[in-house]
Amino acid sequence: MNTQQFVNRHINFNEADKNAMLQKIGVSSVEELISQTIPDAIRLENELDISAPLSEYEMLQHSKELAAKNLDYDTYIGFGYHNSILPSVIQRNILENPSWYTAYTPYQAEIAQGRLEALLNYQTLITNLTGFHLANASLLDEGTAASEAMSMFFSNRTKDQKKAEANKFFVSDLVLPQTIAVLKTKADGLGIDIIVGSHENFELNAEFFGAILQYPGKNGVVIDYTGLISNYKALNLQVVVACDPLALVKLKSPAEMGADCAVGTTQRFGIPLGYGGPHAAFFACKEEYKRDIPGRIIGVTQDAYGKRALRMALQTREQHIKREKATSNICTAQVLLAVMASMYAVYHGKAGLEYIADQIHFKTNALRDALSALGYDTVKEPVFDTVKISMSEEEKDKLKRLMLDHKINLNYFTEGFVSISINETTTTEKIDKVVAAFAQFKQKQGFKLEPKAVSTLPENLLRKDDILKEEVFNKYHTETELMRYIKRLERKDLSLTHSMISLGSCTMKLNAATEMIPLSWEHWGAIHPFVPINQADGYQKLIKTLEKDLATITGFAATSLQPNSGAQGEYAGLMVIRAYQKSIGQGHRNICLIPQSAHGTNPASAVIAGLKVVVVKNLEGGQIDFEDLKAKVEEHKDNLSAFMITYPSTYGFFDDNVKEITDLIHENGGQVYMDGANMNAQVGFTSPGNIGADVCHLNLHKTFAIPHGGGGPGVGPICVAKHLVPFLPQNPNIPTGGSQGIDAISSAPYGSSLVLNISYAYIKMLGAVGLRNSTEFAIINANYLKEVLAEHFPILYANKKGRVAHECIVDFRQFKPLGIEVADVAKRLMDYGFHAPTVSFPVAGTLMIEPTESESKAELDRFAEALIAIKAEIEEIAEGKADAHNNVLKNAPHTEQVVISDAWDKPYSREKAAYPLEWVREHKFFASVSRVDEAFGDRNLVCTCEPIESYM
Repeated sequence: MNTQQFVNRHINFNEADKNAMLQKIGVSSVEELISQTIPDAIRLENELDISAPLSEYEMLQHSKELAAKNLDYDTYIGFGYHNSILPSVIQRNILENPSWYTAYTPYQAEIAQGRLEALLNYQTLITNLTGFHLANASLLDEGTAASEAMSMFFSNRTKDQKKAEANKFFVSDLVLPQTIAVLKTKADGLGIDIIVGSHENFELNAEFFGAILQYPGKNGVVIDYTGLISNYKALNLQVVVACDPLALVKLKSPAEMGADCAVGTTQRFGIPLGYGGPHAAFFACKEEYKRDIPGRIIGVTQDAYGKRALRMALQTREQHIKREKATSNICTAQVLLAVMASMYAVYHGKAGLEYIADQIHFKTNALRDALSALGYDTVKEPVFDTVKISMSEEEKDKLKRLMLDHKINLNYFTEGFVSISINETTTTEKIDKVVAAFAQFKQKQGFKLEPKAVSTLPENLLRKDDILKEEVFNKYHTETELMRYIKRLERKDLSLTHSMISLGSCTMKLNAATEMIPLSWEHWGAIHPFVPINQADGYQKLIKTLEKDLATITGFAATSLQPNSGAQGEYAGLMVIRAYQKSIGQGHRNICLIPQSAHGTNPASAVIAGLKVVVVKNLEGGQIDFEDLKAKVEEHKDNLSAFMITYPSTYGFFDDNVKEITDLIHENGGQVYMDGANMNAQVGFTSPGNIGADVCHLNLHKTFAIPHGGGGPGVGPICVAKHLVPFLPQNPNIPTGGSQGIDAISSAPYGSSLVLNISYAYIKMLGAVGLRNSTEFAIINANYLKEVLAEHFPILYANKKGRVAHECIVDFRQFKPLGIEVADVAKRLMDYGFHAPTVSFPVAGTLMIEPTESESKAELDRFAEALIAIKAEIEEIAEGKADAHNNVLKNAPHTEQVVISDAWDKPYSREKAAYPLEWVREHKFFASVSRVDEAFGDRNLVCTCEPIESYM
C-alpha cells in the first residue's frame, strides 16, 4: 500500500472485499456497476480539472504555509466579532475530539444524552442571560437569528395587523450592518418592508408589526430601551433585541426591558473568530412563541422507567414535517459550537464570567480616559467594551495608515467615527500600544495605563437578578472536574468512533484528522472577518481555490461559500434565481414546482423565498411523473420560476430522463435548482451543470467531509451557471459576491470560513481520481448492502436495471400487523451498537440507508447481520415464541442499568437483551437511558436545567 496516498486511508481498497461485493451485486467490474447506475446521457466525458493529490504530510505543510499568510495584527474591530480565549480543556476534549465532532443530530435521543445535556446547559445559559423562559439549541449566526425573529413576528401578527396588511419592520440604525443585510434578504422573500432609522426620533405607526434594537449598539453605546419598548408595545409591535451575551453578564436583560425576543451570538464564549465562523447564535423568546420558535429545542422528559431523559422537543415544528406550511427552513443548529460555548460558561461560572466582563469594561474605561487626555473627542455615552471617537473621514484615513504601520486594526466603518472594541485577549500591554499609536498621531508622548476596578455603567442599566445559580455552573471550575464532566457526557453518545452511522441523505463519511487539525491553529482561528483583505491572504487563497474546485466539480461558472447550512444554500439559490428573473423583467414568476421525491427542506425554502409551491407526483416506481410535470408546467408556464430537483432523488436512484426534465423547464421560462444533498453519488461521473441545472447547493458537511458535529456546523455553498453569477450574495463590510448581488445570506462574507479548511484539504488530498474513487465506493457499498438486505426485506426503489445510487430504502411496513413499527427496529439497533439509518423519510415505515465510501465490507456485514437478526426477533413474535408487547424490540434499547438490575422481569434473557450476537460483546455500546417518552416531554415542556419536579 502506498502510505503517501490519502485515498488509501479514506477508502478500504481491499481487493478481495471489493471483488466479493461486486460478485454479490452481480457485476464483473466497477465500471459495469457505474454504467448500470448513472445514465450514459449525463456522464462526464473528461476527468475533473483538479490539482494532483497531496499526501497528508504535504497537506499539513501546505496548510501551515497558507496560515502564515494570515497576518497577526491586534484587532479591535468588534461589530459582533471579538477575539476570545478558548480554554485548553475544551479545545482538547471537544473541538479536537472525534467523539464529539463526528456525532449526528440527536434524533435518536437514547444514544445522544451527552450532547443533549450540553445543549440543555446552553439553553439554560441563554435563558439566564436574556431573562426569557425559552431558548433554542442555537442558530447559524446573529444575522440569521434576527431574520428568523422578524419572520416569526410576521407570522404572529394580530388579526387586525394581518387585515390591515401591516408589513413594515423597523430596524434601528444602531443594528450591525451585516444583520441589516441579512434582514433585507429575508424581507424581500416574505414581502416585508424594512425601514431603517434612528430609534430616538423615528415615529412608528399601525403599518409596523415589529422592530429590532441592538444592545449595546454597533459602536458600543449601551441604551436602556425600557421606555422605548413600552411605547412600541402600546402600538402592538413585537420587539427583538440583538444583544451581546458577555455584556448581558452585567447589563439589564432584554426581557426585563419588555422585549419579546433576544438574539445574538455566543462567539465571545471561547469560540475562535475563524474569519467569520462557525459560531453558535442564540434565540430566546417569551413562552407564547413555543410553537413558532425556529430551530431545535432540547427538552426534559422521562424514559420508559421514569428516569429523567432529554430529547428534541416539539419536533412537529420542523420544516421537513411542515414543508410548505413551515415559517422557517432552518434544519440545523451549530451544536459543536454551542456545546463549546456552554462548557465555557460551565468552566467559568458566574464569578468567572463577571471577572472577564469586568476586566474588559475596566480596560475600556482606561483607554477612553487616556484618549480623552490626549485630546481626542471620545463619546461620553455609557459603553461596555467600546471606545468611540468622533473624527473626520480625512483624519480617519491618516489614522488608519498609521495604525496599520503598528499592526493595529480599528473599526472605521461608521461615517464620522472610529471605534475600538476591547476583548478577552486584550492585555494592558496591548492597550498601551494602542495609546502610544494614538499619541504618535497627535505628536504627543504616550503613557502606560493602570485600569481602575470601577464601573462607569449607570445603575439603571445594571442587572439586579442573580444568574447562573444552577448546579452545573457552580461545580466544574477546575480542569480536572471539567475534563471528567466532558468525558462523562461523551461516553453517553454514539458517534463514528463506535460504528457506522448509515443515515440516508446525510453522508456520514470519514472526517479525517489531517483535515481537522488546522482548525486549532491560531493563524486560522484568530482572523476577524472584517480585516482588510490583504491581511487574510491565506484565507483568500484557500477560498478562491475552493470556489474554483467546487465550480469545476459541479460544472458551473462560480461559487458562493456564504450560506452556512444546506437549507440556507437552497434559500440562497432560489433568491439568486429570483433576482435574475427580476433583472430580465420576469419578476412576476412565482411558481416553484417540487417533486414528492425532493429533499424535505425544499418546500420551506421556496416559501420563504416568496414562491408558491406546486407538488409534482412521483410514479409508483419512484420516478418523477413526467406527464404530471408536463401538465403542471403547461398550467403555470407564464409564472413558472423554478423547478427543484434532488438528484439522485431521495428515493435513491438517478432518473434517466433528467435532461428531458430540465429542458422542459427551460423551454417554459423556468430555472432549475438542484439540491446537492446527494452529491456523493455524482462527483467525478456527472454534475449538476451537466444535467442542465442552473444552480445547486452543496452540503460540505456531507459530500466534502466537514463533520456533523452533533447537529452543526454545516456549510451549504451554491454553485451557479454563468447568467446567475452577477447575483451571488454580497456583504456590506467586505466586497464579495456579484455586481448585482442579493443582500447577505449570512453575517460573515464567506460564512463559516474556518471549517472550509476541511473541504479544501479533502479535495486537495484526494485529487480527481480519488474523488471518483469515493463516488465509486459509495455506489458499491450501497448496492452491496441493497443486495444483502433484499434477501430479507423489500427494497422500495431502484432504477430499471435494479441499481441504487448511494443509498437504499428498506421497507418495514410489513411488520406493522405484528405491532412492530420501524421505530422499534431503530431502537433495537442501538442494542447491536448501531445508530439507526434515516427513519420514515422519505417514506413512512422505512429506513433509508447510506453507508458512504469510508466503511469497510466487515462493517457493512455487521450492520446487515444486525438487521437480519432483528428480523428473526420479529419472526419470533409472529410465531408466538415472543410476547407481542413485552419483547426485545418493544423494550429496546436495554441500558446497562436495566440489564444488571436485580428486578429482571423480562420473558427473555439478559444476554439476548444486551448481547444478541457474539461480536456485539467486542463492540458493545449501552444507551444511557431507556426509550424516551416523547409525548410526556411535550406535554410538560421543560427546556432548562431546573429539576422536572418544580414544574409538576
